[in-house]
Amino acid sequence: MPDVIRCGWVPDGDPLYLAYHDEEWGVPSHDDGHLFELLTLEGAQAGLSWATILRKREGYRRAFAGFDPEVVARFTDRDVERLLADPGIVRHRGKIESTVSNARRVLEVAAELGSLDAYLWSFVGGSPLDRDTDDWRELPAETDESRAMSRDLKRRGFRFVGPTTCYSLMQAAGLVNDHETSCFRHRAVGAGPGHARY
Repeated sequence: MPDVIRCGWVPDGDPLYLAYHDEEWGVPSHDDGHLFELLTLEGAQAGLSWATILRKREGYRRAFAGFDPEVVARFTDRDVERLLADPGIVRHRGKIESTVSNARRVLEVAAELGSLDAYLWSFVGGSPLDRDTDDWRELPAETDESRAMSRDLKRRGFRFVGPTTCYSLMQAAGLVNDHETSCFRHRAVGAGPGHARY
């Protein structure tokens, strides 16, 4: 796309990054499988670059049954050991075990509240929040909403869900629109129904 202005954090020439920014980041997601995927990938990023996670995304999808929480929740210790030898993912025992554990928590949330979607979106009142910023470097690492989400996720037994991770999840899944105002995606993402300024 010639002469397109994107958010300043997007590196030039990386097709995975460009596709992620242009097609996914900030678009409101209401699919439980996709939300579980983003929750997993944001947690996996801890201590690593997002580029590393994007390059391993297909490996994660293969390793974790397309992020079907019902399947992943049935993974055993043997599956964990198998995944520790899988070069397609980040081979960190704690992060692998947390994905299996989090899948079980996702099912509990869905049984209680109807869906992971309904639960996560409750932290923004069910509608995306729009932030008008000219510079991505001014964006917060966490917010009151992400801190509240983190506290409740931890209370429910989720792991790798600190407030910064939760805010990254909120950005990725479109609970907030943090595209820079000059970015061609800001208006497109923010044009949906029910957006609120903050």
